[in-house]
This record gives sequence, C-alpha cells and structure tokens, in this order.
Amino acid sequence: MMHSNRRVAGFTLVELMIVVAIIAILGAVAYPSYIEHVRKTRRAAAAGCMMEASQFMERYYTTNMTYLGGALPNLGCINEVSQYYTVGLNGAATATTFTVQGVPTGAQNDAKCGTLTIDQKGTKTKSGSASNVAQCF
Repeated sequence: MMHSNRRVAGFTLVELMIVVAIIAILGAVAYPSYIEHVRKTRRAAAAGCMMEASQFMERYYTTNMTYLGGALPNLGCINEVSQYYTVGLNGAATATTFTVQGVPTGAQNDAKCGTLTIDQKGTKTKSGSASNVAQCF
C-alpha cells in the first residue's frame, strides 16, 4: 500500500463559517450607517430645493412687492426630490409672509428631522427630535 504525502488544498467548513460570521457582523454594522447616509443625502437635496423655492418667492416679491399670487412654478428640483419629499408652500402666501415646507414621504420619513420649513425671513425649522436645526439642513 502506498501512502501519498500530498495535502488536499481547500477550506474546512469551520473556516468557511468563520468568514461568513465576520461578513454578517460587518454587514450588520455597515447597513444602518449606509441607510442613514442615504437619508441625509436625500434630506440635503430637499433642503436645497426648498432654498431654491424660497429664492423664487423672494424674486417674486422684488418684482411685485407682495408674496400674494406667488405660487411656486414647476421647479426641476421639486420633481427630482418628489419620491422622498413633497416640497411646496405651506398654505397660501400672504402679502408679507410665506413658508416653504418639505414633508418627508416613505422611507425618508424619520423621527429625527420630520417636516422641514423655511419662511420669508430665512428661518429654518424642523418638526423632529433633532437637538438643533443644523442637523437637518
């Protein structure tokens, strides 16, 4: 009988299960962080769109000396963020005031920032539990 000194190359089941466990742990840590990053990116896009809408209202006021009748046009950014935020005027504008709001929809709806608003003074607010507005804009 001849015995071969040749070793069989490959992985054992234990080694494979250790690698799978490590990948699962890394995924469990990375996925929530990724989701939060995506949410912040979408929120930043909505905040930028709200600023664009606010600037439109200011241009309207400069021309007409009133915000009355200053409905937002079909801004391209509103269509771009519409899957995650509904951006528009909060109620009707008065002669001297307006408020642009961004209401989160679907997966974007989180308790941290909630609905975002900007008024004619440039005051930014949020309805969520974040400790300050800067975390949301």
